[in-house]
Amino acid sequence: MAISRAQLVKELEPGLNALFGLEYRQYANEAAEIFDTESSDRAFEEEVMLSGFGNASVKPEGQGVSFDDAQETFTARYTNETIALAFAITEEAIEDNLYDRLASRYTKALARSMASTKQIKGAAVLNNAFTAAFAGGDGVELCSAVHPTLSGTFANELATSADLNETSLEQSLIDISAFTDERGLKIAARGMKMIIPPQLQFTADRLMKSEGRVGTADNDINAIKNMGMVSEGYTVNHYLTDPDAFFIKTDVPNGLKHFMRSPIKTTMEGDFDTGNVRYKARERYVFGFSDPRGVFGSPGA
Repeated sequence: MAISRAQLVKELEPGLNALFGLEYRQYANEAAEIFDTESSDRAFEEEVMLSGFGNASVKPEGQGVSFDDAQETFTARYTNETIALAFAITEEAIEDNLYDRLASRYTKALARSMASTKQIKGAAVLNNAFTAAFAGGDGVELCSAVHPTLSGTFANELATSADLNETSLEQSLIDISAFTDERGLKIAARGMKMIIPPQLQFTADRLMKSEGRVGTADNDINAIKNMGMVSEGYTVNHYLTDPDAFFIKTDVPNGLKHFMRSPIKTTMEGDFDTGNVRYKARERYVFGFSDPRGVFGSPGA
């Protein structure tokens, strides 16, 4: 007795789902090294940034205490995107007993496409970090010298763009430590992890792991390693497009974020009109940033 299309779908789907899952997990989730993931339960998420308070004042004896007001400074908005792709196996391919081989190949290719798209979406936040057209909630790009605050501006990029080397890395860490909040109060921020393209991995490894200073014959120690700076090391992101740009993720909260609305899901069904069998993968998420102090960057020289 010939197998029906509905029976074929029922028989094939569990195996294809397992194959999809195995293939999808083969690809490193490099975005997870950069972004803090939170769940989402609606079409978009908004994060309101607050200013905090200024320095406390002296209270003279017998007089009332001074009051201050925390203000809303800006709102970061994250709009979830639906990412989906599908393939179809024709009725004729099924008829000619090609569905098993084709389904396996197509399913692996679909998993690869979905995994790759997610990494490209995540890396795009950093790839556009120096582009004014991709402004954050405060009205300027992720890495800028003129992020507005209630007390003036702050910068989360080098004053003079530079390639990754000992001097530029040390200056970046100094600049991060000088971060202030919206009211101009020091926040004692620290650089935690360097994010680099593959072209800089050898330079980063020498800077982070050498016992002595890189490229000198002196007996000086490597201060970055000796002081335990950038304690989480570095991560290589293969989807960064600028070969000499580098970034440092800081310990400032609410920086680079990834909202997950719907985890990846696969479905399979037969189509009555064409006789084809269709297989679809779909997920909803968004990458972005709230507080730009969560990262420091240089586009390279």
